[in-house]
Amino acid sequence: MLLQGIPAFACCFALLVWIWSEHDAFFERYPLQDRTTVVLNSSLLFVVLLYIYPLKFMFDSFMFEVLRLKARPDLERMTLDELARASILYGLGFFLLMSLFSLLYLHAHRRRSDLQLTPLDAYDARSFAGHHAVSAGVGLFAMFFALLAPKELAFLSPSSFALMGPGHAWYAARSHKRRTAFIARLESAAPAQVS
Repeated sequence: MLLQGIPAFACCFALLVWIWSEHDAFFERYPLQDRTTVVLNSSLLFVVLLYIYPLKFMFDSFMFEVLRLKARPDLERMTLDELARASILYGLGFFLLMSLFSLLYLHAHRRRSDLQLTPLDAYDARSFAGHHAVSAGVGLFAMFFALLAPKELAFLSPSSFALMGPGHAWYAARSHKRRTAFIARLESAAPAQVS
């Protein structure tokens, strides 16, 4: 019976690893230690700690509704109303997390001269902010779906995170095109600066 709780736990663990990976990547690129970074980073960690434990119960109920899996028979599953409220909170939490990552990258862009970023590195910082804004938008969509959809369908709110695939594919294609154009502008400006 306990093994049936593994899929929900795996979802929480995967989310935690992903957040840690994003966090690590940011500070590897931009070793900022100023007050704004500390406030944004502390807020990020607070949201993670606040949401990661209750998230397990939401995933348990989601797994029950979709796959009919239940971790333990002595635990009552969430009602549809409770699952809808949990989905609203999860969507909100995800929106906050991704927005904080976006703000960290925008802050790195603002501090580009202190970080001695090249114009392309500064452009990439802004692009990473947009990448996380796409994720934040998906979290917002999931929240509003749980808030506005009929209660019988509210349990599907977590599945709306599948929109991250096409959302990021669209953003990556758009971003690649703009980055290529930006590089071309930098290269065309370089000879003019030499002469």
